[in-house]
Amino acid sequence: QVQLVESGGGVVQTGGSLRLSCAVSGRTFSNYAMGWFRQIPGKERELVATITSGGDTYYADSMEGRFTISRDNAKNTVYLQMNSLKPEDTAVYYCNTFISSTDYWGQGTQVTVSS
Repeated sequence: QVQLVESGGGVVQTGGSLRLSCAVSGRTFSNYAMGWFRQIPGKERELVATITSGGDTYYADSMEGRFTISRDNAKNTVYLQMNSLKPEDTAVYYCNTFISSTDYWGQGTQVTVSS
């Protein structure tokens, strides 16, 4: 059973930073791509960033230059460093992986950016 557990959310002022973590268990973590998504109430879940097993990264346009996704295969953990946060970044952030035709999600962590 694959389990993903996010942590690191909280309340931060505009311009501040947060680092989210997602600990993964149940599979050989290094074999799989990972992603971060976010969901604002009343809106669809949207892609934030992805990282392949080889470390290649992709960012949604509005996050590029402010967010950095990384992974530590020794710790089975993927990170999302978020800098220059804006009120519109307020959302629940989820980590995700796709294994054998199945999407796996964590429980989410709330990020609130105050103006």
